[in-house]
Amino acid sequence: MEEDIMCQDCKDRAVTRRNLLRGGAAASLALPFVSSAYAQEPGSAPMAAPASPDEALQRLVDGNKRYVDGTPNNTDHSAGRYSRSQGQQPFAAVVACSDSRVIPELIFDQAPGDLFVVRVAGNFLNEDGIASLEFATAVLGIQAVLVLGHTSCGAISATITSIEDNELPPGHLPSLVNAIRPAVYDVIGNNPENMLEAATAQNAIINAEKAVATGPILSDFAANGKIKSSAGVYDIATGVVTFF
Repeated sequence: MEEDIMCQDCKDRAVTRRNLLRGGAAASLALPFVSSAYAQEPGSAPMAAPASPDEALQRLVDGNKRYVDGTPNNTDHSAGRYSRSQGQQPFAAVVACSDSRVIPELIFDQAPGDLFVVRVAGNFLNEDGIASLEFATAVLGIQAVLVLGHTSCGAISATITSIEDNELPPGHLPSLVNAIRPAVYDVIGNNPENMLEAATAQNAIINAEKAVATGPILSDFAANGKIKSSAGVYDIATGVVTFF
């Protein structure tokens, strides 16, 4: 009997932990990770949080324009270093490809600490990526997610080749191909003039939709208007991000 009582107590604690992660209650996890106030160096101050998810996305749009125009605001990345050691308050998450030419902070002219970046070759979301976005949303308070594809993506190209040749690549690469395959299948029937371009855009769109449709945390925040998701493709040659 005593053993049964102890087992039931373990179950009750497990249920409590699961409930803590659901819905708005997840925000209570923020306390160990985010300081209530930044200790500021003289003359430095973090930018105020966006007033809405739309404003958060607009900051990315505006930042990319500055990057393309060669008029960035963020040129001294040592500024605010001590403040950042006290905690982080990113306003948006970027799901980006691991490609070495894709650097979200530069592309969107944001300072260190402004963006929560999730990277994997092919910029798709699996369980680890979703969990990362849940943390960024419920704990760090991001208001926007951007899934960012890019031109000349090797992961997308490899997936197209795999489908055309009906052959999987060696090693662990099939896990990437299988994650990207749905985007290629979506566009292949339309016989696009540029298959790589079409699949790259569709892959970003699929995963942007997934980012706010996955429950319980992300879908709840999206339903309550606390977070929005968008897709984009970065042109490596011009620096321009096309948003969808």
